Amino acid sequence: MMNHNVLAPLPSWVSRWLGYRSAPPPKRPDFIIYIWSFIGAFCGISVIQAVFEQAQYFVERKVPTLVASYGASAVLIYGATEVPLAQPRALFGGHFLGALTGVIITKLFQLLPTEERFDELAWLAASLACATSIVVMQITGTTHPPAGATALLPATTKEIRDIGWYYLPVILLSSTLACAVALINNNIQRRYPVFWFTPLSPTPPTPLPHQLITDTPSNGATRTNSLEPKDVSSVA
Repeated sequence: MMNHNVLAPLPSWVSRWLGYRSAPPPKRPDFIIYIWSFIGAFCGISVIQAVFEQAQYFVERKVPTLVASYGASAVLIYGATEVPLAQPRALFGGHFLGALTGVIITKLFQLLPTEERFDELAWLAASLACATSIVVMQITGTTHPPAGATALLPATTKEIRDIGWYYLPVILLSSTLACAVALINNNIQRRYPVFWFTPLSPTPPTPLPHQLITDTPSNGATRTNSLEPKDVSSVA
C-alpha cells in the first residue's frame, strides 16, 4: 500500500490526481452527485465516439465507433467513483486483459477448417473468453466487471473480430479517454481516483496530549514516553 506521507509533500495540483487529500472531501447532496455522474458519463462516451468516428486513421481501419462495454464502465467510473472496481488499475488492466484473452481465444477458434464451423462454436469461444478473463483479472487484481464483455466481443461481434490484434490498442485508447474525462469531471466536488495501483494506507493517528508524558532525566535529555495501562497485579 502507498502511504499518505509519500504524497503529502507533493504540490496539490499533482497529488490530487494521485488520489491524495489532506482531509476527506465533504459529503455532497445526492443531487450534486447525480449531476456530475450525468455530465461525466455523457462527456466520456461522447469523447470516445468522437475520436473513433472522426479520426480518419480509425475510419480507414474500420474501427468500431464505440466498444459497448465502455457504457458499463461509465456507470462505475462516473457514478461509483470510490469503489475499487472503478479505479484506474481496474479500468486499464481489466479491459486490456479482457481484450487480450478474448482475441487469443477467438484466434484459436478461427483455426477451425471453415467459418461455418466457427459460427457454430462461437458460443463456446465467447463463454471461454469471458470465464477465463474473470480468472485472469482475479489473479492480477484488476477485476472490472465491464471487461467481461470486452473479452467476449471478439467472438460474438464480426466488426471487432475483423480488426484482430488491433483491438488491443483500441481498448487502451478508449480506457485512456474515459479515464482522462473522469480525472477532470470527478475531481470537481468529488475525488478520483481513490488510488491508482494500490489503496493508500491511512495516516498514523497523532497521539493525544494525555497519552504522552515528558520527563527530564538527570543528564538533561528530554524523553517522551507513551502512557500505557500497567498491570496493577504485578505491583507488590
